[in-house]
Amino acid sequence: MKFYKMRKKYGRENQKKTAPLPMNSRQRKTFSVYAALAFALCMGTITVYASGDPLAVVNNLSSFIFSLIRAIGMILLGFGVVQVGLSLKSHDPSQRANGFLTLAGGIIITFAKEILDMIVG
Repeated sequence: MKFYKMRKKYGRENQKKTAPLPMNSRQRKTFSVYAALAFALCMGTITVYASGDPLAVVNNLSSFIFSLIRAIGMILLGFGVVQVGLSLKSHDPSQRANGFLTLAGGIIITFAKEILDMIVG
């Protein structure tokens, strides 16, 4: 009898029950998507080895970036020509100065790769 009372006092009957956190359907769906994405990122990894010449990849990236810079320079060059033309039409000296500065900046940006190659040697 004493054992039964002891079991009742310290046994499973006296343990606290745990309940899941209250979540609405949107939170449950968001958590499910997050868990699935985390699982996919952890379990879906594969080892990728580089093949070929790594310097070729760097050179391709460099030429791509310089072509983007050249395109921006051409846009600035065209805008500078338009600004100088409009300043000649309206006789505005400050717009003319801004146009020539934009024109010079466009030329420098357009030929940035050639300028750097000439400096480096």
